[in-house]
Amino acid sequence: MDFKLLKQLYKIHSKSGYEGKIISFVCKWINKNIQGARIELDWNTGNIYITKGTSNTYPCMVAHLDQVQKYHPTDFTVIETKDLLFGFSPKDRSFCGLGADDKNGVWLCLQCLQKFDFIKVAFFVSEEVGCIGSSKANMEFFNDCRFVIQPDRRGNTDVITQIGFMDICSDDFIKDITPEKFGYKPTEGMMTDVEQLKENGLNVSCINISCGYYEPHTDNEFTDKNDLMKCLNFIEHIITHCKKVYPHEPGMMKGYDCQLVWWEQYEEMYELVKEALISDPTLTPADLHSFYHDEYPLLGLDDFAMICDDAMTELYYERNGDVA
Repeated sequence: MDFKLLKQLYKIHSKSGYEGKIISFVCKWINKNIQGARIELDWNTGNIYITKGTSNTYPCMVAHLDQVQKYHPTDFTVIETKDLLFGFSPKDRSFCGLGADDKNGVWLCLQCLQKFDFIKVAFFVSEEVGCIGSSKANMEFFNDCRFVIQPDRRGNTDVITQIGFMDICSDDFIKDITPEKFGYKPTEGMMTDVEQLKENGLNVSCINISCGYYEPHTDNEFTDKNDLMKCLNFIEHIITHCKKVYPHEPGMMKGYDCQLVWWEQYEEMYELVKEALISDPTLTPADLHSFYHDEYPLLGLDDFAMICDDAMTELYYERNGDVA
């Protein structure tokens, strides 16, 4: 298996909004290694759309190109010990985040592009700061897709079928992919591109799958190669056996008052943001969103911007008195 490619992806630093190097690398790699692939690069967003082969319907995979880590030392290297991969700086004598969230997903997409004759893949920018790329996705690209798979989940057991209190796939699709045979189980997850695609109007089933990375968004991030291969085997099974279209219209999970839960998350986050701004007034809404959006999936980047404005206003009056 081509883990050399995975290490190459890790070495390309691609913080949100600065994905140019990895966009160039992915396009060049596909042109060189994937015969018959048609690449469409959206120059306005940086999103990449690939179609391989000609078919009435396609399996589809998506992944995001950006990573949370804002800094890579110049001597960043990937260390492999037994079945684990992690980033390290010999000069700083410190661990460094790999960006395995979601370069593992990018690698899996490229592996499937090589293996299958008929497939579609989309790579999105700036997922980590509010799914900016997928919010501007070309939705016509997905009109002939049977389903959409995103490998962008930590661990090795989760098949995300519900995000933000919203169903994202049909019971029929869950039944046909037989996750239990591959050591996976359906569960709830956090915001990522497939949720945004559903909000954009995508009308086929989507899932997000654990793909072998751990401790994401930290410098201690690492990948277990066995768990990454487990994910690849599961995806290959789905693509090979699920030949029909799996329609699905998103619906809210039963038993939730979404508006009430939103207010509860907003109130909790307000106190956390206020404390964070006291410690570091330079924090931006994007910073705070990247820190907390996994735990508070109903709050988008706009919500964090509003919370920051309100918290900063309250802090100002606390320090200076009510001068309004």
